[in-house]
Amino acid sequence: MIHGKRVRLRAVEPDDLPDYHRWLNDPEVIRYLTLYAPLSMADEEDWYQKMRSDPNQKVFAIETESGQHIGNLGLMGINWKDRSAELGIVIGDKSQWGKGYGQDAIRTLLGFVFGEMNLNRVSLHVYAHHTRAINTYRRCGFVEEGRLREAVYAEGQYHDLLVMSILRREFGDQWAASGE
Repeated sequence: MIHGKRVRLRAVEPDDLPDYHRWLNDPEVIRYLTLYAPLSMADEEDWYQKMRSDPNQKVFAIETESGQHIGNLGLMGINWKDRSAELGIVIGDKSQWGKGYGQDAIRTLLGFVFGEMNLNRVSLHVYAHHTRAINTYRRCGFVEEGRLREAVYAEGQYHDLLVMSILRREFGDQWAASGE
């Protein structure tokens, strides 16, 4: 288990799959994700098996300090040669939105990624109009690298995606400057 200030990151377990099934079939939860079709429990079970066997993917369940499972985050496309990966996160429990859990989970994961996994770069893609997420990523030290114009079709229109990243030295500099 990896401990943050307000969250714990732990391995995803089969018992978590009903939560993911419920969350990832909620249009409000998946609004800014690349999912667009309903998922069955069999889909979730298939994802779990593939995730467990993929050495280039690390996914963690997010729990509050009291042990409540509220979402997940992880790394996809880990490139061990170039020491890079792409981050994804979802706080599926809508009652926990806006409480800072996502920010703490991201910072906790970055500490693990740069300190234990020896990666150098973590990137992500985010809808250009998803200001709440963009602000969270910036507070965690991510910087905008570019824009993928009309890269995603959702809700009847095309949307731009921002590409953001953080480097190990930037993460270290951020915490040195803040005294944390």
